Amino acid sequence: MARSLPPLTWFRAFEAAARHLSFTAAAAEIGLTQSAVSQQVKALETRLGVVLFNRKPRGLALTDDGRRLLPQVGAALERLAIATETFDLGSPDKVLTVAMSVSMAQWVVAPRLADFTNRHPGLRLRILSAIWPDDFHSAMADVDIRFGSEKQVGQGARELTPNRLIALRSPELEAPLSEAALIETVGTSEGWKSWGREAGVDGLEPTLFADSYGMALQLAVHGNGIALASELLARHALETGRLVRAHDAWIAGKEGYYLSVNQPGEAARSFEEWILGELMGR
Repeated sequence: MARSLPPLTWFRAFEAAARHLSFTAAAAEIGLTQSAVSQQVKALETRLGVVLFNRKPRGLALTDDGRRLLPQVGAALERLAIATETFDLGSPDKVLTVAMSVSMAQWVVAPRLADFTNRHPGLRLRILSAIWPDDFHSAMADVDIRFGSEKQVGQGARELTPNRLIALRSPELEAPLSEAALIETVGTSEGWKSWGREAGVDGLEPTLFADSYGMALQLAVHGNGIALASELLARHALETGRLVRAHDAWIAGKEGYYLSVNQPGEAARSFEEWILGELMGR
């Protein structure tokens, strides 16, 4: 059986860090946190069994293995970029294109979308799942809903609230915080330790890690533990009883979801008004 390849995201983090010789600069370029880039590079090093960077107080230095890998990764990413340019990802006429994170699409928009489509019969809607900043760029969407910090998402974007992190569990999971598995999302600035300080609960250590708030919620729904996740994403699951609060405490999220309208028009404005009313008008 052929050995599986490491995730593309690990290679992108490595290539950006190698060009900048900085995890911080790489994070700013590809729209992730410095911690997420560092973790992805470390995961790639572990997978390959080599050290790619020498970590120094004032930056990074490529090792011999890192120098050997960089041109191959750079060439592969360039070929992928050229290949995707042959496809038209623009918005067809009379189709409203909305690009958003997978978590936002699954947990916020999908459960409520019938209300919007019923209000606008005849409108064709295209939803694109996007992860990287250049995914949004290539999509040329009429509306974007991005995840990140205010600096990462750019000017003119409107924060969707509430931007709070809360503890969530399945109604069937009765184990207390001290005994349940704690689910944490990697690549975000706040986690269980910060939440524990606010709640006055010491010694909280996550044991189950997810790559997005949406995946953390999915794990919690199936009784795998208590997730610390976005209240904005969890609202519908709370309303329908799929999840319940495991504790009343909350902390503010340093990253969140931001909406921007790129192509002002009647359909785009209608979607903006609808989603803001659904999330922030209650």
